Amino acid sequence: MEPTASEIRIDIPPLIRVYQDGRIERLLGTQTVPPGLDPKTNVESKDVVYCQETGQCVRIYVPGTVVTSTQKLPLLVYFHGGRFCIETAFSPTYHNYLNALVSESKIVAVSVDYRRAPEHPIPAAYDDSWTALKWVASHYDGNGPEQWLNRYADFENVYLSGDSAGANIAHHIAIKTSKEKLDGMNLVGMILSHPYFWGKEPVGDEVKNPAVRAKFEGVWRLASPTTSGSDDPLINPIDDQSFGRFLGCKRVLICVAENDILKYRGWYYCDKLKNSGWDGEVEVMEAEGEDHVFHLRNSCCSNAVAKLKKVAEFMNQGKA
Repeated sequence: MEPTASEIRIDIPPLIRVYQDGRIERLLGTQTVPPGLDPKTNVESKDVVYCQETGQCVRIYVPGTVVTSTQKLPLLVYFHGGRFCIETAFSPTYHNYLNALVSESKIVAVSVDYRRAPEHPIPAAYDDSWTALKWVASHYDGNGPEQWLNRYADFENVYLSGDSAGANIAHHIAIKTSKEKLDGMNLVGMILSHPYFWGKEPVGDEVKNPAVRAKFEGVWRLASPTTSGSDDPLINPIDDQSFGRFLGCKRVLICVAENDILKYRGWYYCDKLKNSGWDGEVEVMEAEGEDHVFHLRNSCCSNAVAKLKKVAEFMNQGKA
């Protein structure tokens, strides 16, 4: 019997369903909130188109104190998570997190919205993220199209960050900056929160159950249908022979959570980076008793507060 249009072709709970007729149902990360002044943190935000061709936007955040200061602030470019398939830069999850981080850190933040799989499979997310970073870099001399970046961002003090799939993107964008230099932008460091990397062979005490590992590969294949599998360098860059050689920054902070299945990849990233010949400093912060992206779901818990402060300190170490 031929499948009907309403039958489910791919079901990946609790993330996404794909139906036989191509219809896509996202089960998480569908809510959005507008930009504006956040009364709790006094952080202001606005959305700006960075690519006229696709219509993709960034959400830019500045702390309330910036309008009274002549000192330029560190610049963070942030990539949201969601296994490349769900969430946006405009969801309440990321809007609230960036408001809190900007308030705590006294930085300018640019949160990148990118096209998502499966409608726009890999490499669309990477391509959009690179386009966004080039657009941000175009403001380095104070003559870009967005005045907040012209006035307030210190392009000598730039950081990349993301959680889960967004951390994966941040890594690959950092590599690209070393191969394709962006005028006027100095990438100082990178913060990878619960990075979404995987591989065919388990590392550390990572789960060995074949069914669980197959599920992880299935999620990756949904995002990247032409992939070679779990050892594709996009999802497993750590085992690439050139790993670390072209990382475009000198400081890396990796945040992992004790109960997260992906934590071993975070530690593996740290160990391999230290032994790669990369001339920089890397550290890991592990949150006890927590799971994947806990800081986004429960931002007021003590571990989330500690993580926020650690990230803020990391970005402010290089501030004059």
